[in-house]
Amino acid sequence: MDFRSLHEECGVFGAIGVENAYDVVMTGLAALQHRGQEGCGIAYTDEDGEIHVDKGPGLVFRVFSQVIPGSHPGRSAIGHVRYGTAGGREADNIQPFAFHQHGDDYAIAHNGNIVNAKELKAAMGHREVLFSSSSDSEILGHLVKMPPYGKAPLSGDTLSLALNRIEGAFSYLVLIPDRLYAARDKHGFRPLSIGRLGSGFVFSSETCALGAVGARHIRDVEPGELITADASGLRTRRWSRFRRNALCAMEYIYFARPDSDIEGVNVHAFRKESGRILFEENPVEADMVFGVPDSGLSPAIGYSERSGIPLEMGVIKNFYVGRTFIEPTQQMREAGVRLKLTPVRSVVKGKDVVVIDDSIVRGTTSRQLVKMLRDAGARHVHLRISSPPLKHPCFYGIDISSESELISSRLDMEEVRRFIGADSLAFLSKEGLLLAGHRTDLCMACFDGNYPTALYSFR
Repeated sequence: MDFRSLHEECGVFGAIGVENAYDVVMTGLAALQHRGQEGCGIAYTDEDGEIHVDKGPGLVFRVFSQVIPGSHPGRSAIGHVRYGTAGGREADNIQPFAFHQHGDDYAIAHNGNIVNAKELKAAMGHREVLFSSSSDSEILGHLVKMPPYGKAPLSGDTLSLALNRIEGAFSYLVLIPDRLYAARDKHGFRPLSIGRLGSGFVFSSETCALGAVGARHIRDVEPGELITADASGLRTRRWSRFRRNALCAMEYIYFARPDSDIEGVNVHAFRKESGRILFEENPVEADMVFGVPDSGLSPAIGYSERSGIPLEMGVIKNFYVGRTFIEPTQQMREAGVRLKLTPVRSVVKGKDVVVIDDSIVRGTTSRQLVKMLRDAGARHVHLRISSPPLKHPCFYGIDISSESELISSRLDMEEVRRFIGADSLAFLSKEGLLLAGHRTDLCMACFDGNYPTALYSFR
């Protein structure tokens, strides 16, 4: 994985009917920290039913380092961890967003990207709607107060109407003083799960966070579904007649934690099976196989088991080095890669090695890793990628903004292999990707350019 490469936009977590919901959400957000490290926030109700928001830039336990456990006794809250894509990285774009309009107080947290955001903002601009941020996530908060239901209390009806005007990828959590709504887009791009905690409920972008707070996973929110959670329990409705299970393939390949289950499939199991299929499609003889930490480790296990090639620890990741993509020059980024990944010289010296990685974006990190392995004495380096070649930008919440960033969109496989310097290079097929998860559908637009939605002003 190129460290300047793929970043998921965010993760959401919410709780209702739960003691010390603020603390529960804070713990849930910490478990989702891998989905965003630039900022985080919590919107919560106090004992009087008023909504407040605490948020700031940085990691969860840094932003909330001064919080005393139990100091926020309210029973409902929603939270958000952010990596900035749409709207940029300004502090004003940190979620949740709070609204006070036409007698309603409510807060919204959003995971995904709205592809018709520019058109919706232009339409609302004619009505003199004022935005407090440049984020597309703020749009729903204003849509629910647009005609014909503009002055009506926020409800499942007003939310359904607003959701039908939005196109793109989203999992939404909406908090009002006595209720929590959870909604997922009709294509199911982004995951959202429901858990039971005591007499209340929690909602999370990934099931790993449910386990962190001691909740029991009930099920996933379905594409096009709107869940209402309050003192009387859960109620469900379809806000869209259209439904497709086009989950973003990169959730399985890279973004989600290995201990998460998404739509009935464990992420580690998916990646491990993709490694087995990767060997079946692209066999090679070698002395050892190892994965590039972290998301290359599971497919490396599968590749090793299927091939019989011993699994080794050929490269070590330094977890205490900052992300190299923020460095301003290529030279500094390359220095960051050398600090972050280190070959184990005594393991790879004189050996033919198979290196498993989850994807290739710009190719610079892969190129440098191959060179470091050769410098460490590896005799032959075979690179295997547990996803198809990335060729197209993503408009649904992944930080791939242009084809110029993607080496596989400019070069054929042999040219990529020569650029990287590997002795051989092979990718998992799209068919193998579906087979790994026993699925018939995934969003693979970044591989094949078949976008499930219209793209409006993005094209």
